Amino acid sequence: MDFAYSDKVEGLRAKLQDFMDAHVQPADAQWKHETEDGRYPMALIDGLKAKAKAAGLWNLFIPALKPDEPGTRLTNLEYAPLAEIMGRLYWSSEVFNCNAPDTGNMEILHMFATPEQRQRWLLPLLNGEIRSCVGITEPGVASSDPTNLQTTITRDGDDYIVHGRKWWTTGALHPNVKFCIVMGLSDQRPDADPHRRHSMILVPMDSPGLTVMRNLPLLNHISLEGHTETDFDHVRVPASNMLGEEGAGFALAQARLGPGRIHHCMRTIGQCEVALELMVERALERKAFGRNIAEYSNIQDWIAEGRMEIDQARLLCLRAAWMMDTHGNKAARTDVSAIKVVAARLQTKIADRAMQVFGAGGLTNDTPLAFIYSWGRALRFIDGPDEVHLRTVARTEIKKRRESNRSTFAEQGVKRPYLKPAAE
Repeated sequence: MDFAYSDKVEGLRAKLQDFMDAHVQPADAQWKHETEDGRYPMALIDGLKAKAKAAGLWNLFIPALKPDEPGTRLTNLEYAPLAEIMGRLYWSSEVFNCNAPDTGNMEILHMFATPEQRQRWLLPLLNGEIRSCVGITEPGVASSDPTNLQTTITRDGDDYIVHGRKWWTTGALHPNVKFCIVMGLSDQRPDADPHRRHSMILVPMDSPGLTVMRNLPLLNHISLEGHTETDFDHVRVPASNMLGEEGAGFALAQARLGPGRIHHCMRTIGQCEVALELMVERALERKAFGRNIAEYSNIQDWIAEGRMEIDQARLLCLRAAWMMDTHGNKAARTDVSAIKVVAARLQTKIADRAMQVFGAGGLTNDTPLAFIYSWGRALRFIDGPDEVHLRTVARTEIKKRRESNRSTFAEQGVKRPYLKPAAE
């Protein structure tokens, strides 16, 4: 494993950072002003997107772009440091068409869309002309176990009828959102294979019967693009909108969530860097009891621990990206689960320390720390809660030990008096 950045990646990092410094960071004040007034700043975003596309900083996240698909062909390992730079400013990924949930939706459309679906949905997404959302999680069941999902997708002649309710449908209120990828129960026989009962289908947002019920606050933060509760009341869509094969919902979900999870982690590391930088700056300028608080040992410990923890998380993220590139998404499942837990927990930890250093001002919106903290806490649920990912890691370790013919006890000469001696 070699995680050193190639000359190509170093060049892209410098180019992206220059673009952020010249165009995106100076626009942050305008972004905040317009969103605080309840407006989604589409003119601002569209202008920046045009510049990013012209600069060749576009669709950086798809490793296997086809000749007619716009973007830069990068591996997951090459994309990681770029996503980290974009992640430093939470809204900037859209500028480069690298924002969730569209990245995950583009991934599965890229792999499974029919020619018709590709023309209608994928290419406009890749061109940044439209946005999308995804409906998986449901309010009435523990969605961490997707076999619980109850939204139905029922065949009716040349159509399917989608009926149920989803929530945390991120992006459903974006001005350019055009469709939702909905996961639901297509085989309603109780004795059917629980992992072959669900499908994914493309539902246009203007379909009769589709209603956005409310925009859910995320730890009291309201997103203008929306984390919505969305009702599908017998929504009728053409059978040609089925994504992949009927009953393949689980396979599609895994194909979508693997890259999506690691992209979140890449961006999280960028946000952790911002929190650490702010903490150090504040510690150097703030005085308490006659000296800068950077001189106190507990603050120095927080700074040192933050530096080491971020670097550790980055290495774990790069390893997961390398595994995906080298052995495929399925083989990297445990590594992706590991970094998903580590990165989300780290984001709240680093932000919490920084908020303490800032004092009560760290609780306000005068800094990005409150958002960084709340998004880190949300990330412990997004794309699967910690407990599911911990279970994946634990199962891998248990399986390795069960399949091993070696005994560490025997190798180390460890006596185990708690075991009964063999009968003589």
